[in-house]
Amino acid sequence: MENEKMPTATTTMEKIVSLAKRRGFIFQSSEIYGGLNSCWDYGPLGVELKNNVKQAWWRRMIQGREDMVGQDSSILMHPKVWEASGHLEGFTDPLVDCKKCKQRFRADHLTTPNCPECGGELTEARNFNLMFKTFMGPVEDQGAQVYLRPETAQGIFVNFQNVLTTTRKKLPFGVGQIGKSFRNEITPGNFTFRTREFEQMEIEYFVKPGTDEEYYQHWIEERYNWYKEMGLSPERLRLRPHDPEELAHYAKACIDIEYFFPMGWSELEGIANRTDFDLKRHSEYSGNKMDYFDHETNEHYTPYVIEPSAGADRATLAFLIDAYHEEPDKDETRVVLRFRPELAPIKVAVLPLSRKEPLIAMAKELGQELRRHWNTEYDDAKSIGRRYRRQDEVGTPFCVTVDFQSPEERTVTVRERDTMDQTRIAVDELVPFLREKLG
Repeated sequence: MENEKMPTATTTMEKIVSLAKRRGFIFQSSEIYGGLNSCWDYGPLGVELKNNVKQAWWRRMIQGREDMVGQDSSILMHPKVWEASGHLEGFTDPLVDCKKCKQRFRADHLTTPNCPECGGELTEARNFNLMFKTFMGPVEDQGAQVYLRPETAQGIFVNFQNVLTTTRKKLPFGVGQIGKSFRNEITPGNFTFRTREFEQMEIEYFVKPGTDEEYYQHWIEERYNWYKEMGLSPERLRLRPHDPEELAHYAKACIDIEYFFPMGWSELEGIANRTDFDLKRHSEYSGNKMDYFDHETNEHYTPYVIEPSAGADRATLAFLIDAYHEEPDKDETRVVLRFRPELAPIKVAVLPLSRKEPLIAMAKELGQELRRHWNTEYDDAKSIGRRYRRQDEVGTPFCVTVDFQSPEERTVTVRERDTMDQTRIAVDELVPFLREKLG
């Protein structure tokens, strides 16, 4: 699976940021006030793209499997959760400050003993906890202190017995969740790749001890193949096992699925064998049993956990980057986003050739009908060529053009994004035609 050959980048991050702002995918948060570092808002097309990524994950990983169920746990949890999980004690990064320019850096990311920005002297490293603190209730005292969760996993672990009792699942089975997490990163950056507020698509898959290595391999293959099937280029995907010194304190093994972003190979998703660490810790700290009774062997044991943990924001960014293509078009450059249809923010665009009333009326009627099936956009501004280019640049798979013959003949022209081929088709056949093409 792993690629050794260095791939070529499809584009630069600067072009992606520019496109994202220009076409309404992603905006700087609080931009009118100068923005807030490492915080981003998803615009009209961005929220559709990200929702499509999450829905594709949910359909395949949760709804498409008999051994999976879903849940949605609270962002705020009892502080003891984070004590049991080890986050209060160990969820830290080594932090250094430059005495000259006052910038902060992660000590484990530095390759020189001095400041990489100005060459100044650095302070001694000190541990910095990445969790955001907040307070519940009217009084800001120690008793009211809670945390914004740094991962969704613990919400699944503390509900293990609830899910087991209500679903009557037998091992192996998993619980999936999509939700926001928060980490007070020292060095966020690279657009939406590393942010302090992010969304995770996470699975905790519970297995019998001794079968964990088998299911660990299963989930590596399952998740790697999902990215390929959803359109990421295999040459820009690879697997990178963690070295022993890299492993988290709870992990028996861990592997990253990496994507070749414009800044190089970076983590897209991690798959970890978390052993029975989490369930045993919560059992110890809460006083509630977190074990499983196996009716076949008539024994109690604590399940091991395999955790595929993906970032919805990173996946969305990777799909956006991988879809980006530039190609010559006469004297200009055609920019096109080649999303798979299920990820495309807009599935169909309806374009009247002119603003004459019969064409407008028919186009709006068609748009209303298509909107019952797919996210559809109506556009009558500027020339038809410019409108085609606009839809290419946001990844719309099909454009339906209503021309001067359309009202009388009840036919339209369907243009495909990737080939630019045009097909004349009867209006009555349009929905079945698009349904077959869009899957």
